[in-house]
Amino acid sequence: MSSENSTSRSSKEQTIAVALSYDNAPVSAAARVTATGRGEIAEQILQLAFAHDVKVRTDSDLAEILSEIELDCPIPLEAFAAVSEILSYLYKCQSLSVPGHQDQNDPEQ
Repeated sequence: MSSENSTSRSSKEQTIAVALSYDNAPVSAAARVTATGRGEIAEQILQLAFAHDVKVRTDSDLAEILSEIELDCPIPLEAFAAVSEILSYLYKCQSLSVPGHQDQNDPEQ
């Protein structure tokens, strides 16, 4: 399972945070929203993410879309491409941090 937080700041500088989880099992093929918050709650979500070395990405448009989704619901089609890019990045970062792991697509390894 991977987690990712998207954050945004509105014109009032209120932080929005959205936590996602993804399990690549066939039953749950789409990422799900596991937490959302604005203001103080968003700051708490971010503190937890940082404390647990969860990657955080700032994307105001995506955070706005995802913050409207009910908890434990799959992401909507409108956000699927953006979230897929994030998950791809996460998997690449994780595979590079595993000692001895070689990326089969990287000829330099």
